Amino acid sequence: MLFRILLASAAVFSITTMASAQTPPPACTSDIHDDFDFWVGEWNVYAPDDGPYLGHNTIERINGGCLVTEHWVGASGNAGNSINIYDPLISAWRQVWMSNGWYIDYSGGLDENGAMVLTGESYLVQTDVRAGLRGTWTPLEDGTVRQFFEQQDADGNWQGVFTGIYVRKADDPRAEEAAMARGE
Repeated sequence: MLFRILLASAAVFSITTMASAQTPPPACTSDIHDDFDFWVGEWNVYAPDDGPYLGHNTIERINGGCLVTEHWVGASGNAGNSINIYDPLISAWRQVWMSNGWYIDYSGGLDENGAMVLTGESYLVQTDVRAGLRGTWTPLEDGTVRQFFEQQDADGNWQGVFTGIYVRKADDPRAEEAAMARGE
């Protein structure tokens, strides 16, 4: 009798375990997980004021919306990738970027104007130099996104080091120019 009870219990445990293993974990669907959605898409990136083509970027939400990935290819051939998550351990958004020789780790969230502001540190591998870095992604009324990076100097002052205007590939009036710059 004891054997039958144990056998039945084992069967129920196995079925329950198999069912739970096949059920995907809940997606990241809270409002905070949508904070960076304005950046998701296929983009051509230009210097401000109708400046030259700088590169293209693909931003995707994957893993049930829990992870935002970035795949950058610059006009000069440089490339890099980032992972972006809302990190519940620090109650903030966090981005880790890596390219050939440049590492960034920073965190933050939306400011009062709806821009994503992340602050942390960058590290240049070749020169072994660390510096404070702040990135700001601002959704603009025309559907573009302004990305602005500032680096902290030795005196603690912030200096602008990069500005890019993201234009959705599908809406880009200069798409042909960008494709030619990519060699397409």
